[in-house]
Amino acid sequence: MPSPAAEPLTPERILETTEEVLRRFGPTKATVVDVARALGVSHGSVYRHFPSKAALREAVTDRWLAKSVVMLEKIASAPAEPAPSKLEAWLEALFEAKRHKAGDDPELFATYTVLLAENSGVVDTHLTELINQLTRIIAEGVAAGTLAAPDAAAAARAVFDATGRFHDPQYVADWLSPTIITEFEAVIALLIRGLRP
Repeated sequence: MPSPAAEPLTPERILETTEEVLRRFGPTKATVVDVARALGVSHGSVYRHFPSKAALREAVTDRWLAKSVVMLEKIASAPAEPAPSKLEAWLEALFEAKRHKAGDDPELFATYTVLLAENSGVVDTHLTELINQLTRIIAEGVAAGTLAAPDAAAAARAVFDATGRFHDPQYVADWLSPTIITEFEAVIALLIRGLRP
């Protein structure tokens, strides 16, 4: 088996290793030197790909958030699905993805919550991508006559804001409630009913 340093040093490999280092040490103690040590390279090698610790943390945050964008895009782009069903599936997938991230790896989720607060530009871009997906779904429904909204972008923002309890990390404690699924379903049903023509 080759040593870690024998493998090519790529940005993706650095990001994967950084995630492991963050999981092990947490966001306040993890350093670029820790990442370099785990990779079996000098910290200068890491800096050749990411010019600063902040840039590395921003890239890790962006990579983590991009996974949900890609997964949700598959739902938003589904050609044959009626918009109301697509909207419900999209919101459910977002909620489930967040719940799984929080429940499957709570240490890493807590780490990312800290990183999200540091990287407001990355977060803003992520939120814009999500709201754009919702806008497309709602606009598609308006065009098909299955949803009604005078302004698809404003409706998308309202839907996103109204469901914040089910995807915003500040509500992670609520996601453990035994009634959370019922509460989620009630909110989604109300929103979709409100968007019907």
